[in-house]
Amino acid sequence: QPCSRPPSLAELESDMLRRVRALLRELDGQNPSCQSDRGMLRWTLHKKIEQNPSSSCVLVRILLKELERAERGDLRHYIIPLLHTLMYTLIQAPCIPDELCARVYDFCKRLLTLPKPFCTIGLDYAHRLQVERMAPGTLYHRMVISEQSLPSASFPYQDRIFIFADPELLPEAICHALVTDTKAAQVSQSPQGCMSCVVTHALQAALGDTCDIHGLQARLQALSPGDVEHWFQQVVAAVEGTGSEGGSDRGQHTERLESIYHSLLGCSPTGNAPREGLQGTPLPNPNISFHLWTEDEQLWKELVLFLRPLPQSCEPDCPGPELEPLEERDILEGCDCCQRSRFSVLSTDSGIERDLAAGDEPERSRLHRKGGIKKKLSSLDSVALLQAGSAVPGGKPPGKLPRRSGMSLEPLHRLHTARVVLLGDDRILGRLAQAFHSLRKREARRVFLTSRLNLQFYHIPVVLDHAGPEELCEVAGYLGRADPWYESNINTLGHIIPKLATMPPSRALVTDLFLTDVIAYYARMGTQPVCFQVHSVKVLFQDPAQDPAEDVFLTELLTQVQDSPSHRELSTAKRKSSLDSPGMDLTVTYRKVVLSERQKELALSLRSTGLLLKAIAAEEAEDLGCLSVTITEIIRISNLAGRSFSAVANRFKTREIRIRSPEQRPFTVRLDKDSRRIYRDVIGLEVSPCLEPSYCLQKTRTMKLSPHETGDVGLAKYLPKSLLLPINTFAGVIQ
Repeated sequence: QPCSRPPSLAELESDMLRRVRALLRELDGQNPSCQSDRGMLRWTLHKKIEQNPSSSCVLVRILLKELERAERGDLRHYIIPLLHTLMYTLIQAPCIPDELCARVYDFCKRLLTLPKPFCTIGLDYAHRLQVERMAPGTLYHRMVISEQSLPSASFPYQDRIFIFADPELLPEAICHALVTDTKAAQVSQSPQGCMSCVVTHALQAALGDTCDIHGLQARLQALSPGDVEHWFQQVVAAVEGTGSEGGSDRGQHTERLESIYHSLLGCSPTGNAPREGLQGTPLPNPNISFHLWTEDEQLWKELVLFLRPLPQSCEPDCPGPELEPLEERDILEGCDCCQRSRFSVLSTDSGIERDLAAGDEPERSRLHRKGGIKKKLSSLDSVALLQAGSAVPGGKPPGKLPRRSGMSLEPLHRLHTARVVLLGDDRILGRLAQAFHSLRKREARRVFLTSRLNLQFYHIPVVLDHAGPEELCEVAGYLGRADPWYESNINTLGHIIPKLATMPPSRALVTDLFLTDVIAYYARMGTQPVCFQVHSVKVLFQDPAQDPAEDVFLTELLTQVQDSPSHRELSTAKRKSSLDSPGMDLTVTYRKVVLSERQKELALSLRSTGLLLKAIAAEEAEDLGCLSVTITEIIRISNLAGRSFSAVANRFKTREIRIRSPEQRPFTVRLDKDSRRIYRDVIGLEVSPCLEPSYCLQKTRTMKLSPHETGDVGLAKYLPKSLLLPINTFAGVIQ
């Protein structure tokens, strides 16, 4: 049997070009023969590069040519998918020539002349490429260090992916399969192995094919964990030092890493090493944790534990920290074993260094006194933190904070990034809106997470057999219409994930790998948020002694006539020969949305069987801040045959609406399509855009000081007014 020969360069280019063109046809919806493989094309393309790392340059050149062709032909919907694919390839490539990086960099700079999101993504990638050109391998090692939380003083950033799923909405088999997948993705990885990947990739990126990659890997495997960490720190310091020193160039960076390479291998100059060609260094799976969302405060708890992990002295089955409201304390206590070292001890130190005993002299060099008074944030600093935590792209930008003489507001440098992936349908996003509103209320009272944590939200729909995507996945449908790359890569998972639990083990292994890789790709490259308006609802009950309830919703609110026994008896007693009309009398007051954005309040009195408020726009060009209202009105018709009734749907758009039952007949209210969030015995409700809690707090304080002021004054005018929930996609909303 003849040996299989490696493909020639022409064959390789032809295969890569065919795959890229198939990917573009999928974006246009012109690939009907491969509908079952939708979402697999991008994954198989990058897997091809992992199997043959030396072909990375070939793919980058092809993608760049396609980008330039899309630019000339004004095919803008190709640009962002191609650019993401190119950058993901470039990050994992063993070595990319500087002239090729320069061409990609120039293309990204040309995107700055286009509107958002093209200019935003172009600026971000141009900045990254500038760093990569100066110190090759920087993007790879920064991604691995942050995702694996590797110790590094030069780059102390940490990323983590949190997958949240509601066990009451997803079958147990799916939850079990996902838990197994996320655990299996971490089993084969260790801190030592990830550090070795960073060292190997950085040295090969700098030295190219002169690097003895097999000898380097064998040397690192033979070292102890402590020695591997030593060389890891050396490489990271050299790479990060190149970027921090303004006068450093690529040549000096190569010299530094070449010196580390010689010291590590203890071998002759690289020119005498055997040329084996470029070898790939796998990109480790990110740190992914899977959580069954069973408690209302679970998201908050997990984020705090990410910032303040429990000490290693805790028992494995420790229940974790009991989190108390921030207004009571901002240092969160753990279990008893975590608190033993926190007992106060009587100090005999006078606080004066000359009073130290003679035996304490050797310890003096380790004494560093800090101010005993903790500096309290000024009002402007606090508002800057709240503004940074709540102002998201897509919303109305708040005003700029005034500068005082001698004061500069430094940008926030958050060292932790939490990427929260919501797995499910619109109902789990409704829970997210509740949790996000609660979190923002905590932050308004006392800033804790905002100053330390960069919080990102992602959504992966899951479509079960008994429910269609158009019924329970409206948010994912909107995101797919707004961002074709999200539709191609993420919405396709909706039907794959349920099949995961029913596949035989032999086939499930491939699907598991695909699912983990796609989630990692989404979290790494999905950086552009689409902001959804959260709406607040005030519910009034039939019982006067019952206090009104306040809640929030994201997607929809549904009201239906409640079958009340008391009203059924009353209706029977009053019934005569005439036919009772269905439904109930309602009074609806709303502010109509007009093009001039002027406030126009209207009132309706009608008989209706129900009302539906939808907050998700049917088209991406529509305003996400508007509510689409559909009222089923009952109209009485009299004719020769007698009296009959017909149902007519009244539709309009509004931002605020009030509903009352004049006859005090109760109805039910359901939020976000969730049967667990139903209010009964309701006689009235008020719906309006949910306000940002930090804005409400500042507004309340201002009103106490200036009760006659009606507009936004003081610090309130520098804060965003509406509470927007950002969900990341690859492009945001493409105009």
